[in-house]
Amino acid sequence: MDSKKYLDDISQIKDLMNRSSRFISLSGLSGILAGIYAIIGSLVAYFFLLPGVDDYVTLHNRNFKLIMGILILVAVLSFVTAYLLTTRKAKKNNEKIWDDTTKRLLVNFFVPLVTGGIYILIKLNSQHYGLTASLMLIFYGLALVNASKYTIGTVKYLGYTQIVLGLICAAFPGYGFWFWVLGFGILHIVYGSIMYLKEDKA
Repeated sequence: MDSKKYLDDISQIKDLMNRSSRFISLSGLSGILAGIYAIIGSLVAYFFLLPGVDDYVTLHNRNFKLIMGILILVAVLSFVTAYLLTTRKAKKNNEKIWDDTTKRLLVNFFVPLVTGGIYILIKLNSQHYGLTASLMLIFYGLALVNASKYTIGTVKYLGYTQIVLGLICAAFPGYGFWFWVLGFGILHIVYGSIMYLKEDKA
């Protein structure tokens, strides 16, 4: 009995340490919805904004600005959804939504992400368009891996997958759009579903 109680105490201590050092209230459902937003946005861009075979989009092109608007809208919807669903889950778990762990998570996430965004804009301004999708996937993956130290492990594997996908995309730049859909759309739905079944249902 004493041995069992000792093991239970150790387990509780480990759980408390994990909760204090990691933000575990990320919602898998928000990942699923982010993927759906990305797919809807990509469909709109594909059918209405992407150029034909003999045409192309430039930085100052009207369609480019509309595509950027769609990307920003998808990102905003994804972050707002993540915030709302994560806040709801945190309250359910009696966990603080804003503490030192959350701050560290956000800093570690946004530093690579913002750096990548600025770098991509510099490349676009230099009229280097071919690797845009690849760079988006790679820097997003790096941001996820960097932030995963402060949240659930599934995020790390999503980050690794995005990085690998981005590198493959770099080898096939002509298919950047489809790699983007796969990375930001389908993978979000897949990993969001895993998180939902593993964490949200736990």
